[in-house]
Amino acid sequence: VQLQASGGGLVQPGGSLSLSCATSGFTFDYYTIGWFRQTPGKEREGLSCIDYTGRSTYWSDSVKGRFTISRDNDKSTAYLQISSLKPEDTAVYYCARDLRFRRVGCPTVRGDYGYWGQGTLVTVSS
Repeated sequence: VQLQASGGGLVQPGGSLSLSCATSGFTFDYYTIGWFRQTPGKEREGLSCIDYTGRSTYWSDSVKGRFTISRDNDKSTAYLQISSLKPEDTAVYYCARDLRFRRVGCPTVRGDYGYWGQGTLVTVSS
């Protein structure tokens, strides 16, 4: 099982980025994918997830309305579109896969995500 997040970079406040989570080694269609982020000295923060039916959940109030999660089963890839970026969005962004097959809805416990990608750095600065 492999996940690889990409698409990060340096962006000015108010800008947008599209992050991708390319996966392999499992049947992507049947697993929930979550997006998280982490800054130095802080715990990893859950942002959003999308289950295998395509239903999405946004955990963090700070990203609701600004971040959009999606998935393309044909490409075995999940996406996180992030907009109206703020300096406080600066972090390493990770994607992760649920351990459970065909779970409806998203697990809320981080330990339920058993496979993690390497992360992609998003820096918001002028």
